[in-house]
Amino acid sequence: MTLPDIQSRVAKACQDAGRDPQTVELIAVSKIQPIERVTAVLDAGHRVFGENRVQEAAGKWPDLMETYDGVSVHLLGPLQTNKARQAMELVSTIHSLDRPKLATTLARLAQELGHCPDLFIQVNTGEEAQKAGIAPSETDAFVTQCRDLDLPIKGLMCIPPAEETPSLHFALLRKLADRNGLQGLSMGMSGDFEQAIAFGATHVRVGSAIFGARVYDQ
Repeated sequence: MTLPDIQSRVAKACQDAGRDPQTVELIAVSKIQPIERVTAVLDAGHRVFGENRVQEAAGKWPDLMETYDGVSVHLLGPLQTNKARQAMELVSTIHSLDRPKLATTLARLAQELGHCPDLFIQVNTGEEAQKAGIAPSETDAFVTQCRDLDLPIKGLMCIPPAEETPSLHFALLRKLADRNGLQGLSMGMSGDFEQAIAFGATHVRVGSAIFGARVYDQ
């Protein structure tokens, strides 16, 4: 699979759903990928990338941003409050706002820095004990809390349980977003992004299908 293959599949999924492909942002998830694979995707013209860890993003993207114009980096993984300032100075969007303490930290830093990345609230749609995110039943109240803090909430994000039908979770996330007047839906990965697009995804997160299998250190 290559970047053009994924772009074609995104376009086809949008066509099938009666949607404009311009309404779906393809995030190339470059975590734990060799730099030569990342630069190959950059050389192909893609400019929207996702990272799971602030440290990895900070070690990779400042230099690349000096070489390639128009790059935006999205933070997809959990964000510790002590890494929040570094994240806000580096990324354009944070998809993992998942608790009140982080919301208040981001709000304070936004006042200090004079800017804030776009934010997605992570919803734990499967209510999995081991997974971060706001419970569906608490989402409305948390959206209100974040808005009261003047945070730029653009939408909701979810990672469906691996053993469950993802479309059920995509439908729930869309229902929660619609109820709160939010347009952004960050949902769908390599194995299910076409289903996510059918349910209204505005941001899909695709990694290994673009870059190839990740090679983890032993």
